Amino acid sequence: MTTDEHVVLVDEAGNATGTAPKSSVHGQDTPLHLAFSSYVFDEHGRVLLTRRASQKVTWPGVWTNSCCGHPLPGERLEHAVVRRLAHELGLAADRVDRVDLVLPRFSYRAVMGNGVVEHELCPVYRVVAAGSPSLNPEEVDEARWMPWKEFTDGVLSGLLAISPWCREQVPLLDALGADPLGWEAAPEAELPPAARL
Repeated sequence: MTTDEHVVLVDEAGNATGTAPKSSVHGQDTPLHLAFSSYVFDEHGRVLLTRRASQKVTWPGVWTNSCCGHPLPGERLEHAVVRRLAHELGLAADRVDRVDLVLPRFSYRAVMGNGVVEHELCPVYRVVAAGSPSLNPEEVDEARWMPWKEFTDGVLSGLLAISPWCREQVPLLDALGADPLGWEAAPEAELPPAARL
């Protein structure tokens, strides 16, 4: 993360209200801002789980979905997804076969034990990619592939410890169908206004 990287601030309706340095928006009074979550699948429908780096400000060392991030001001969300996959997991664009919007309006607020808040309007993407990840240790401590049903069963039963946003997303994704490679993509028109470029 560079100190001058900015995120897009949004209101409850998803309209952009300005920008702020990324370094300033994760604290005890975190403003609602635009982000994304992505779930990377291989050709067999296995999902790539990652454990957040231990030096992360929010939820360090916690297992979560494949990759999360923030679009830069003026950046299309799917471009931000591909950019962060390359940065965090070494999955270059030529290894990404599909990037599909699946939950266009997901939003959440979560509070860590130390009071740090994550507050994001966070559309969710399904990514189909080939090859093994090459982890950036500044972002990811560990990664593993898991069959989708095993993952969802673990999260829905409460037996699998996972990040709070992922815990909220999984029931919504599960409702899309048992085969993640067969989920219908959502139209881009359903994205919040700030994400429609």
